[in-house]
Amino acid sequence: MAKPYPKEFRDDVVAVARKGQVPLTQIAKDFGISEGSLSNWMKQADVEDGRRSGPTQAERAELREARKRIRVLEQENEVLRRAAAYLAQAGLPGK
Repeated sequence: MAKPYPKEFRDDVVAVARKGQVPLTQIAKDFGISEGSLSNWMKQADVEDGRRSGPTQAERAELREARKRIRVLEQENEVLRRAAAYLAQAGLPGK
C-alpha cells in the first residue's frame, strides 16, 4: 500500500484545485499524484466542509473503532458461551 500523503499537502492541493484556474489533470501532474487521488481528496474535502453528504473523517474513525469494539465483544461473548456449555456438560457434582 502506498504511503499516505500528509494532510497539509492534501489540503494545499485541494485548495489549488478549487480555484479552478487549471484543469485537474494538470494539477495532479504538477503535484505528482494521480487524478483519482485528487478526485477522492476533493470529494472528502467537500464532505468535511459540508458541501456534500457523507461520513466525515471523524465519523469514519468512530465507526471503525465501534466495529472493532463490537468484534472484541462478540469474541468475548463466544468464549463465555462455550465455557458455560462446557461447564454444563461437565456434570459438576452437587453440594
